[in-house]
Amino acid sequence: MLKMNKTFKAVSNEAKLLLIGIPVFLWTMIPVYHMFLFAISSKDSATSGRLWPKDPTLKNFETVFTQGHFYLNHFWQQLGNSFIIALSVGFITLFVSTLAAFAISRLKVRGGRAVLNLALFTYFIPAAFLAVPMYKTMANYGLLNNHWSLILAMVTIASPYCIWVLKQASDKLPFELDEAARMDGATPLQLFRLVYLPLMVPSMVAVGIYALLLAWNEYLYAFLLLSKESDLTLAVALGNFLGSDDSPWEVLMATGCVYALPPAAIYYVFKRYMVSGLTAGAVKS
Repeated sequence: MLKMNKTFKAVSNEAKLLLIGIPVFLWTMIPVYHMFLFAISSKDSATSGRLWPKDPTLKNFETVFTQGHFYLNHFWQQLGNSFIIALSVGFITLFVSTLAAFAISRLKVRGGRAVLNLALFTYFIPAAFLAVPMYKTMANYGLLNNHWSLILAMVTIASPYCIWVLKQASDKLPFELDEAARMDGATPLQLFRLVYLPLMVPSMVAVGIYALLLAWNEYLYAFLLLSKESDLTLAVALGNFLGSDDSPWEVLMATGCVYALPPAAIYYVFKRYMVSGLTAGAVKS
């Protein structure tokens, strides 16, 4: 009887999860489906309201890949800019955050926690309000219209959260490992390289991908800090479609589908690290 009750309870919990999960999944996927629907529709049938186009076509993707529209004259270069900036932000944020979390959590640097709390305090201010001060700062240092201006801005935005995640994960590591390494004569650098880094790989991958995706999808700062057409990221360049009286929505959606593929691939390759890394330290054992 007890076994039947447990089985019934497990089935009931699964049913509840399905009742919640299915609507959430559908609500999330409907906009993605409509984007794909636009992308495989011709200009005349893009807004027909059909659940599937009468004559599906891949011509819009051909237009994107061949830069066949004047809004896409720099498509490949802008896509390359997005890659360079996103990868740079991911690696620099990972480097800064890993060192900072190690210093605060394992080396117990004086004032480290206060610095971390002050950095996290910046998240109380919406990022949009910091855009103009960031623009002024980059102008003072002569970095406007330079990829480094956007890279440094995104590293500044991403680092506090990444340091906090890595610190929480680092706090869960047994301090006996550090003590044993020090007894064997390990220096702080050897402790960092031989003990800390191997154990922190899941969390490091998680925060690196988080920073990369944050930079990949950034629009506001990229719009303010970059102005030359060939230097723009693709996210900003896609905004040009919205300024037209007769926007080719089907081409815009096809470009959006292409632009969404790299981060989707990266996420699904490393998703197990994302889940385990971002939840590290959330529950105390």
